[in-house]
Amino acid sequence: MGRQRPPKNVVVEPDADVSGPVAGLYPTDTGTAELIPDGDNPNGWLLMLNGVQSSHVDLADPLRLEFEYMRWIMALVQDRWAPDAKLRTLSLGGAACSMPRYLVAAYPNSRNVVVEIDGKLANHVRGWFDLPRAPLLKIRVGEAREVTESLSAASRELVIRDVFAGAKTPHALTTAEFTAAARKVLVPGGVYVVNCGDSPALATARREAATIAAVFEHTVIIADPPMLKGRRSGNIIIAGSDAALGDGAGLPRALLGGSMPAQLWDDAKVRQFGQSATILTDAV
Repeated sequence: MGRQRPPKNVVVEPDADVSGPVAGLYPTDTGTAELIPDGDNPNGWLLMLNGVQSSHVDLADPLRLEFEYMRWIMALVQDRWAPDAKLRTLSLGGAACSMPRYLVAAYPNSRNVVVEIDGKLANHVRGWFDLPRAPLLKIRVGEAREVTESLSAASRELVIRDVFAGAKTPHALTTAEFTAAARKVLVPGGVYVVNCGDSPALATARREAATIAAVFEHTVIIADPPMLKGRRSGNIIIAGSDAALGDGAGLPRALLGGSMPAQLWDDAKVRQFGQSATILTDAV
């Protein structure tokens, strides 16, 4: 998804002129958004941004996540926190707000902030999908790094990075400097999770793994076996924390469910995976 800097940070409220999803192509601040009905689900909608699949929303069920990588991230979250937890979350990259919408439903006491660089897209999404209102779910228009660096220390339990420009995450959101900024925002025991898109060579994932491992004491990777074996392009989830992640039997068991079962790599395996890679920095 091609992205540009917004003119300023604003909080998005529902657009009175937009009410419910209608199939079609819509202009946004950074290109186009296309809404496509899900032929297998009368309540489902697929959101394409600049021709790339971005999000899926089930209007009747916020706990239904069509994209496997989103289910993996939520499995990691639910392995860490009970449903009554008072989570404060930061989602970098909004699109259709599928995961923040899930978090509101799964964690009724949570407060969720979404950072989306495209203000027109954020307005569309609020109107199309009848998202929960603030303070449950707040959309802030802004650039993800700038917003993250502006937040108070120890102000979030969870930070999720799911930002793409086309097929890649902008370099400034992958570096050790940015990862340290994300860690500063987290409370003790908080979790930083990134969605890393990569090719079969896995060069990007290795560098991201090395970078996150350099900032956090504990890491995990979640992905399906063909992806981890370098047989296809796709998504690899990498997470970091100052507390152990997925150290019980629950998370590996949960990841075996769904149409695409995933594996969990522990901290030792993540560090081995990234040991030959160069850490990402603002300069390199």
